[in-house]
Amino acid sequence: MPERLKKPRFRPGLFITAQSLDYILEDQLRLSPTITLNALSFEFIRLFNGQRTLHEIHFQVTQNRSGYPSIEDLARLVSELDDCLYLDSRKFQELIFGPVRKPSCIGCYSEDPKIIASELNRLFTADGGPGLPGEWGSRVARDGEIQGLLVPHMDYGRGGTVYGWGYKELVERSRARLFLIIATSHYSGERFTLTRQNFATPLGVVETDQKLIDRLVELYGEGLFNDPIAHLPEHSIELEVLLLQHLIPEPIRIVPLLVGSYADCIEAGSTPESADDIQRMVRSLRKLAAEIQEPFCTIISGDLAHIGPKFDDPEPVNETVLAASRLQDRRILEAAEKADAQAYYRVIQQEQDRRRICGLPPTSLFLSALQPGQGQLLKYDQYVHPEGFESVSFAAMAFHSHRNL
Repeated sequence: MPERLKKPRFRPGLFITAQSLDYILEDQLRLSPTITLNALSFEFIRLFNGQRTLHEIHFQVTQNRSGYPSIEDLARLVSELDDCLYLDSRKFQELIFGPVRKPSCIGCYSEDPKIIASELNRLFTADGGPGLPGEWGSRVARDGEIQGLLVPHMDYGRGGTVYGWGYKELVERSRARLFLIIATSHYSGERFTLTRQNFATPLGVVETDQKLIDRLVELYGEGLFNDPIAHLPEHSIELEVLLLQHLIPEPIRIVPLLVGSYADCIEAGSTPESADDIQRMVRSLRKLAAEIQEPFCTIISGDLAHIGPKFDDPEPVNETVLAASRLQDRRILEAAEKADAQAYYRVIQQEQDRRRICGLPPTSLFLSALQPGQGQLLKYDQYVHPEGFESVSFAAMAFHSHRNL
């Protein structure tokens, strides 16, 4: 047995719940399958803290009494948990620090590249879609090159043709093969998180630009790798990467930046400009963008309102609630179209972010740091659960030309 497993320890992101006579081991990071354990197994695993050897754990539980699992049975349980990535072992460390980030959203899309192509094409060709994109960069000479794109990050089935409207504009009005992806962070308490890992999907591996990562770290300072797990379960970058692979001629490169909550600013009644870490990132991204000597496009991966009982609202979603939410979304999008970072934030702050605008952090950061020209709303929609359990709204918006950085 590998040395690290001789003193087994659970990794972060797990929780156990009791259910009748069993215990349910679950992973809030969605990296491991749910496992059901009996009460006897629980007696062993509750001692998996990295301080005790298997023999010490076995002796403490059994006291050498008969009728208990053998030490060999306990070793098999440890190996099974390790195979499922439940333990802080070499296998899990390689997942975190290896050169490639493995996909975590398969199921949202197929493992088969041929099926993926069909699935993604439907985002353009389904009812209400814009049609398949023309040739890469085909409208740049006539309409100009876009410098930024706001798109959803919810699953393709619900985000639907809003993705298509955004990515059609990207394909036809950009010559970029370098993409700065500023995305909502759903699983980390850190404000900003980078990764050096390249991104793998069934369509291949997309390179993370190490030189630009190095330069951003140099400009911002320490703290951008404080949470090495943050990118592993995160869908907000992976779903954009897969579409880029499907649509943009290879090779493409990315700079993947996750942005955590601005709730502290909202609750304090302050602005992002008053937060030192946000202002450092604004300055850092602005300088980095000014130094890039090739076409690039920034993708803002963020949704709008999250309302309904799923998100702890007291009442099911109905048409009155949806209409009010659409009106507020319209105010947010109008501020974004004007590329007015302060007005965009102010609309959300005034309602105390009661509708949970998860795209607030990446969109606010983009507007402040990259200072784009006018935005153009391409498509807006609301997903509504048939029984009113939830509604999530989202939009596609293109930003045309940078102001002087």
